Amino acid sequence: MKFVSFLKDQEVRVGLSIDNKIYDLAENGKAIDQQVPTSMLELLWLEDAGMDAARKVEAAIKAGTTSITADKVTMLAPIPNPPSCRDAYAFRQHVATARRNRGVEMIPEFDQYPIFYFTNHNAIYGEGNVLVEDDHMHKLDFELEAAIIVGKRGKNISAKDADQYIAGYTIMNDLSARVLQMEEMKLNLGPAKGKDFATVIGPWMVTPDELEQYKIETEFGYKFDLKMKAFHNGKQVSEGCMKDMNWTFAEILERASYGTEIYPGDVIGSGTVGTGCYLELNGTWTLEAKAKGEEHTPIWLQDGDTIDMTIDGLGKLSNKMVKSKESNSILAKKKQA
Repeated sequence: MKFVSFLKDQEVRVGLSIDNKIYDLAENGKAIDQQVPTSMLELLWLEDAGMDAARKVEAAIKAGTTSITADKVTMLAPIPNPPSCRDAYAFRQHVATARRNRGVEMIPEFDQYPIFYFTNHNAIYGEGNVLVEDDHMHKLDFELEAAIIVGKRGKNISAKDADQYIAGYTIMNDLSARVLQMEEMKLNLGPAKGKDFATVIGPWMVTPDELEQYKIETEFGYKFDLKMKAFHNGKQVSEGCMKDMNWTFAEILERASYGTEIYPGDVIGSGTVGTGCYLELNGTWTLEAKAKGEEHTPIWLQDGDTIDMTIDGLGKLSNKMVKSKESNSILAKKKQA
């Protein structure tokens, strides 16, 4: 199943995407006397019972028993109000290349355990325009990632069982304001203001059964052979694959749930795939240009730019960067020594 959230008549609703049409889940449920919640978060809190009810509605739609489409809607993130949002660091290629470009050695701890940070779960966007402040435009970057949405409550989950806690998968763009990020991380705390303004997920949440043909079983949970690409103003700039995750989502869930509960609706990103952001790419291109005796002018996202991300099986996530008309710079408010 492909779950979406949308706004219609100022109400957030959960729906199913079937053959490029959006079907209101609750309305179609009523037509077959199947009661289901109207929001994605409420549906996920029902855990297996919620997914079973949604499958009955999907089957009825495909059989033609009911066919109530949701027209003239505004698409939102598949879960626009997650209880939390974490982002991990699962692709070794990205980490190693970025460190090489900075002239530092690969950190051995990367291969010992998966890590993540918490970002702002109240700043989740879906497809469409993303409003950013003027400070965000100083080296505004995209990050091409996949993400999971948790479907069951749990604590101290082992990696061998963790895939059962995944409700579905989606595309994530972890937007990053690199000037803000790099300044604050000099103080060994963060990332905070460089990250908390916008995280984009979508266009839908795809349930694991839809990805069965791409699944790769490992000793530490499932991987998926899904090509990942990013396009800046229509030009391809990144390409990778989800199967290259050095830490599986099951391993990340194992660590995330250690000593604390995870909840239905929690979002967890994979971290950036190799070549999946300009921070990494600019560093590589600078080194390549230097070797030729040339210079590279760094590329960043600008006001009005589009960034499109595709992952096989997960769809296409499209956004446009829109700079705020007002200036509220916090960089300008720094105290001077």
